Amino acid sequence: MLKRRKSCRIQIIRPIWPTASPRESSNIWRVKQVTGKNKTVFVCGSCGFESLKWYGKCPGCNEWNTMEEQLAPAGGTAVAPKAVKRASAREASADPVSIRDLTEAVELRCSSGLSELDRVLGGGMVKGSVILYGGEPGIGKSTMMLQVCEELGRSMRILYISGEESLSQIKLRARRLGVNSDNLYLLAETEIDHITEVIEKQQPGLVIIDSVQTLYSRAISSIPGSISQIKECTLRLVDLAKAHNISMFLVGHINKEGAIAGPKVLEHMVDAVVYFEGDKNLSFRIIRSSKNRYGSTNEIGVFEMGDKGLIEVQNPSKMLLSGRPLDVPGTCPVCVMEGTRAILAEVQALVSQTSFGNPRRTSNGIDYNRFCMLLAVLEKRAGLSLATCDAYINVIGGLKLDEPSSDLAVVLACASAFKERSVEENLIAFGEVGLVGEVRSVRNVEQRILESRRLGFDKFVIPYHNKPEKPIEGVEVYPVRSISEAIAVALK
Repeated sequence: MLKRRKSCRIQIIRPIWPTASPRESSNIWRVKQVTGKNKTVFVCGSCGFESLKWYGKCPGCNEWNTMEEQLAPAGGTAVAPKAVKRASAREASADPVSIRDLTEAVELRCSSGLSELDRVLGGGMVKGSVILYGGEPGIGKSTMMLQVCEELGRSMRILYISGEESLSQIKLRARRLGVNSDNLYLLAETEIDHITEVIEKQQPGLVIIDSVQTLYSRAISSIPGSISQIKECTLRLVDLAKAHNISMFLVGHINKEGAIAGPKVLEHMVDAVVYFEGDKNLSFRIIRSSKNRYGSTNEIGVFEMGDKGLIEVQNPSKMLLSGRPLDVPGTCPVCVMEGTRAILAEVQALVSQTSFGNPRRTSNGIDYNRFCMLLAVLEKRAGLSLATCDAYINVIGGLKLDEPSSDLAVVLACASAFKERSVEENLIAFGEVGLVGEVRSVRNVEQRILESRRLGFDKFVIPYHNKPEKPIEGVEVYPVRSISEAIAVALK
């Protein structure tokens, strides 16, 4: 006996394309089952790929463990009520225009009041630019933003929007930092529609959002901090900044991998991405940019955290070398280039015999894979038996050395620790090391030497191809072709 299937209520919707011809529209009907339940979708946190099922590896960007579960309404994705206005927020052109016919726009910049921050941004903030500003919790992001408000509050109106603190909490922190500007206006709000209305009404010169992960739009049916919410709210803010020529800081949280939380497209939407780095247990902070449409990404700024907030460090080399031990094996100073600035740092190494089968290698401030490569080069090309030794490398002050010119200092520090012979006093070493043990040339050698001489160093181990054509007054230069020559010259 056949059982009768339960009927379900069917809703007939008007044609999807109302502009189609009557003949075409007669065959185009959308039928959906009426239900009150929501369905879940999985969205990639890196590329935004959506799927009805979970993947360990995203099919869109091939990243692992980036799929996040989100709720989606059964009727489809809601459209933001102000989405239709986005096309008019920026300058639109219906027809292509020759680049010769366009007038060159004047780049208007304003100083943030902090010279170290201006250096990283390429000379100050560009009017209408949106800057994404990230860092670990407690590193000092909100503190720096309030100090920027105090400096810029003398010349423009500033709107500080917080989604994490109440107005009284912000006031207490501002009082501790001595921030009391008449042009600083505070707002505790997370709903993007209200925020955009306030910005359009107040017309401030600078807007600070702390933080972008707390914002939400009523048009998106997901929790604040989700991928869809972050994309929608950021797009609304970017369009608003471009339309009204308002500079904007978006403070962002970072995830356990050290990247700013949210979709990767978030970094593509803004004009600059800066990171605030440093150990919370130390007083020194470093700000660097990973993206900057209006300047270099190689510059860094150095600050020191004090009781009254962040203090700019105009001479970071002197700070990083303070308290350096003399006549001790396992240490070697190095001069690296961070953008246009020459910075001196101290590389320390510890090499000791291991009692286990697998020796341990630990790197702090130097890329781990490059450190292991340099140890292999030392063993093969310099004859040091490091296969049975634990090796540790550290850069003092929390500085990260990404430039290959630090290779020679790492090699000399490890050789000094292994041989228990200290490096010559007042000696600086820099140069890239290859797999066959050669020391390769680097850039800006004269600038490195002059900056090091200013701090009292008068001996330099440099690549042979960077040998200066004329003698430099007050210094001794030792050009070397291989790491064996460098070890023979540098160690006492």
